[in-house]
Parts: sequence; structure tokens; C-alpha cells
Amino acid sequence: MSDSPRPPMSGPRAPTSPPPVAPRNPPPSRRRGKAAGRLRPVGFDDLGLKRALSDRLLPFLVAAMAFLAALALAGALATAMLAQHWQQGAEAELTIQVPTPDDPAASGHGARLAAVMAILRAEPGVLAAKPMSSDDLAKLLKPWLGDAGTTLALPLPAVIAVTLTPGSVLPDDLSAKLAAAAPDTATESADVWAARLSALARSLQACAAVMLLLVVGVAIAVVTVATRAGLSARRDAIEIVHGLGATDAYIAGRFARRAMRLAAAGGVGGALAALPVLLWLAYLAAPFAQGNAAVTDQTPLIALPLPLWIALPALPLAAAAIGYVTAEGTVRRWLRRLP
Repeated sequence: MSDSPRPPMSGPRAPTSPPPVAPRNPPPSRRRGKAAGRLRPVGFDDLGLKRALSDRLLPFLVAAMAFLAALALAGALATAMLAQHWQQGAEAELTIQVPTPDDPAASGHGARLAAVMAILRAEPGVLAAKPMSSDDLAKLLKPWLGDAGTTLALPLPAVIAVTLTPGSVLPDDLSAKLAAAAPDTATESADVWAARLSALARSLQACAAVMLLLVVGVAIAVVTVATRAGLSARRDAIEIVHGLGATDAYIAGRFARRAMRLAAAGGVGGALAALPVLLWLAYLAAPFAQGNAAVTDQTPLIALPLPLWIALPALPLAAAAIGYVTAEGTVRRWLRRLP
């Protein structure tokens, strides 16, 4: 036998697995982890402002301030409109009393009342002049004399209601002309009442302006106190973020935007709460501003003047501006005192 080498024994070969193929898309958990490592989630509150600035107390206080501001604006506007209406009415009306109107005039031609009417019609500033009837005089005397005013045996003077042209000024010698034509004729003007109404209107407008300034001051104080409380509550987190490189503008901007949103929400609530109250007050004041024309129940929204419809939407904007500016200034001053 030859000692030639034997061929190697061949046995069953183990199956070979294909090389691992890297997955095209990483698992969702891995994707979320990488995204979290690169970007912050939308709306991430790194300073904890939702706990620092409460979304309950600050909007409620700002809503109360907005409600008072709406009432102050309405008071100032209503006072100006009513004063202008009454003042124009007082300045445009004149009352003339002619005793013994049926007696002859001083010139001897015609009655005293006819002579006075002729002088009034010749004046360029007189729009209308109309003697009152006996029924009208009885209505004027009824509040003082009752029903007996219609049965008085005393002779009553003739009363002439004169309406002046808007913006016109009667000559100073009108009373002298009337007295020359009909002696003892009395001219009653409402200039004194117009001056008093004007002074009252200015006083009420000044009070409304002071009230509005007080409301703005209180709103600034409320936002300042709330911001300082939030800074104290999140002092550690703010110091850490500030130490890691966050700028003052970034931190102040986060607080300012949070305060702006809360103040705007409070302004919207205050304006909505003031709307039915203003509609009710305007509905009650409409007959005084429009004479005898009352606003019907079907059209209550017409009673509210247009400037108030413009001012009410401006309240949330003003509240948001006050919240933003006040919070940003408060945070910047607080950050400058950090070591």
C-alpha cells in the first residue's frame, strides 16, 4: 500500500449568511433622539414661564383694568357729545316775553307782538320765530300751578320761541330795538347755562382722563409685580440659562411675550365684559343726545357711538403693549443686578 496522502474528508458545509445591510431609515426612537438632540420641541418652556407667570391671576386683573378703562373712555366720550349737543341747543334758542301783546306798539302802528315779530324776522341771525299758543303756555305753567294754570284770570305775556342760525351771533342792540318797539319786552338767553354746561363737561372729561391714567398705572404695577414674582420663582433656572450664555434680550423677550399674551387675553375679556354695559348706558342716554328720537329695542347697537366701537378693539392691543413693554423692562433691570 502506498502512503499517498488522503484527500481531505468533505462534510456538510455550514450555510453562510449574507453581509448585514444597514437599514435605510433608523428606528423611530433613534430619529426622535437625534431630533431631540438637535432641536427643541415647538413651544418648549425652558424657563418654566407657565409656572412663573400664572395664566389665571394676571389676565383677570388686566381684564378688570380694561373694563374700567372702557367705562372711562365711554364717560369721556359721552360727556363731550352730550355737552356739545346741549350747548349748541342752548346757544341756538332764545326766549322773548312781550307783556300785553295786544296793546298798541310804541310807534302807534299795529300791536306790540306784531312789532316785535317784525323786528325778529328782519334779523339775519334768526332762523325761526314763533309765538307760543295758550296750550303751550299752559303746559309750561302746569309743573308749578297744576291744572289751575289754564284757568288763571291774570293776563299772560306773549312768549316767542326764537331759533337762531347755527354759529350766528345776535347784535347787542337787539334788546334795545325790541324795548323801543314794545316797552318792557324781556329777552332771555341761555348763555349762562351754556357756560355752566361747558364747565361741567370739561370737569367730567378731566375726571375721566385722570381715571384712565390711574387704570394704566395700576395695569403697569400689576404686570411689574407679576413679572417680579415670576423672576423670583424661577431664579435658579434663569441663572443657569443665563450662565450658559443666554442673552438678556432672549430672557427678557420670553417673559415679555408671555406677559403680552396674558395681558391681551385679559384685555379681550375686559372689553367683552364692558360691551353690554356700554350698550345699556348708550341706550339710556340716546334720547338725551337725539332729542325726542329714542332708540328702539330692535336697534340697540346703533346707540353706541362709532368712536367706542373703535376704542373697544383697541383695548386688548393697548393691554398687550403695556404687558410687553413693562415685562421686558422689568426683566432687563433684574438681570443687570445679577452677579
